[in-house]
Amino acid sequence: MTIAPIPATPAISVVMPVYNVRRYVAEAVQSVLAQTMADFELIIVDDGGTDDSIAICRTFDDPRIRIVAQANRGLAGARNTGILAARAPIIAFLDSDDRWLPEKLALHLVHLSANPDLGLSYCPSRFIDEQGQQLRLKQQPRLDGITPEQIFCRNPVGNGSAPVIRRSALEAVAFDHPSERGRVCFFDEGLRQSEDIEMWLRLAILGNVRFAGIAPALTEYRIASGGLSAQVVRQYQSWLAVVERLQAYAPDFATRHLPRARAYQLRYLARRAVQLGDHTMAVTLLKEMLASSRRPLVEEPVKSLVTMAAALAGRALGPERFARLASIAAGGRLAA
Repeated sequence: MTIAPIPATPAISVVMPVYNVRRYVAEAVQSVLAQTMADFELIIVDDGGTDDSIAICRTFDDPRIRIVAQANRGLAGARNTGILAARAPIIAFLDSDDRWLPEKLALHLVHLSANPDLGLSYCPSRFIDEQGQQLRLKQQPRLDGITPEQIFCRNPVGNGSAPVIRRSALEAVAFDHPSERGRVCFFDEGLRQSEDIEMWLRLAILGNVRFAGIAPALTEYRIASGGLSAQVVRQYQSWLAVVERLQAYAPDFATRHLPRARAYQLRYLARRAVQLGDHTMAVTLLKEMLASSRRPLVEEPVKSLVTMAAALAGRALGPERFARLASIAAGGRLAA
């Protein structure tokens, strides 16, 4: 199939940071090129990796692809570089170990076009394992009536490969880099994790951006195994760093909603621990959840009680058997 060159201003710019993901990057690129709508550009940001990920990207001969290189800045910095290079009024993000279904961009474009006051469109995500096999797990977030409190406590967007955002919304919350004169930031480059939720909160609270979702699960989010305990600790620490930033510009909001938001974050991390077979970590996190707030238990009793039961079952089953059963329950190979 011959693809005509993209116009000077495509309908959507897709920003995909790439850093040492040779195992997955071809799938990510292919999922973009397979979109049912063709009027997009794909900006691949080479974030200073050391493997042959970018060489793999260069094997795709498509005029819609542009590769922008930089020294390593992390995911937030790579996204910022991609936004600055983007030409479209609408920007989509895809992490280079995730995938999209073919209809994703077309359906989000329809959603945004039909709702001029909407700044960020997102969708549910299905989870895939390291081999790219679909798991039984699926994110099913609330899709409308989204408030800043819901973003803080429940993060309906879910992950960085789900949203499609108007450039005007991103520009409304842009800020100057604290130490690099002339560099504009959108995502906070001081964060190496949790930069997504920090951005969503800033968009909702400072930018007054409206969020809404569409029903199909059009994003495939990859769950990798290995080093779970360290991952969970780092993720919680980065979330606490987000809270510190929030307290600086919305102290009353943060104080009012922090106990509930912390409890939901701890339950989320406990569920991650259960999925990957670390019942000890899951039990510890659930105890911390109950100490922060019992709102998750009251508001979502089934999910909370199932998580508790699964974590406690690990004590009786032992770590190896529990990990195997957790993997089977998820529908894929989540843990070694």
